[in-house]
Amino acid sequence: MFVAMRIRIVLPVVLAALLWFYMFSPWTAGLTNFWVTMAVSGLLLSAISVVFGREWVEDIKGTRKVYQVLCGLGIALLLWILFWVGNWASNLLFGFAKYQITSIYAMKVGLPSWLIALLLLLVIGPAEELFWRGYVQRTLVCEMGKIKGFVITTAVYTLIHVWSFNFMLIMAALVCGVIWGGLYLLRPKWFLALVLSHAVWDACVFVVFPIV
Repeated sequence: MFVAMRIRIVLPVVLAALLWFYMFSPWTAGLTNFWVTMAVSGLLLSAISVVFGREWVEDIKGTRKVYQVLCGLGIALLLWILFWVGNWASNLLFGFAKYQITSIYAMKVGLPSWLIALLLLLVIGPAEELFWRGYVQRTLVCEMGKIKGFVITTAVYTLIHVWSFNFMLIMAALVCGVIWGGLYLLRPKWFLALVLSHAVWDACVFVVFPIV
């Protein structure tokens, strides 16, 4: 049972790492449309979350949906403000920050902006939250305990972005991982709000209200 549990979590994480390598590494980035690949990857990982780890369904049962929506929108707004401040501070502290942040926004090519926003809102954002918090973190917390599960999930979520060789993107992943993972650790019944916040924040920060 223990070995089966390890395989159930290790193989999907390795798959996610390979997908992120393909999308972000300088050797493979651009071989296919980034946003289409990201959406397909998200659908694949969320399917794994549904088939092999439906325990997250328990976190949304009996919750007040209006309250979850308001919390999700509030978290997304606070994250946007945090990143706006972070962008301002980074430009003061690091000479490379502006270039690296601009290079992230330069990825908005190949598809119309409205379609990218829809993919982020309806597919990519929710899929990432289902996989990383609803499946990976929840599974590791059950197996290793709350703190270890949270730390390992956040570390892996951050490190798979290292293939971009973009310090600002890696730090953004770390901040988001700590916030979403920490909230899920403290308030697992907020899972629906976290999914919504991830989706809304993604669409806003990349397309609707970009921070540049």
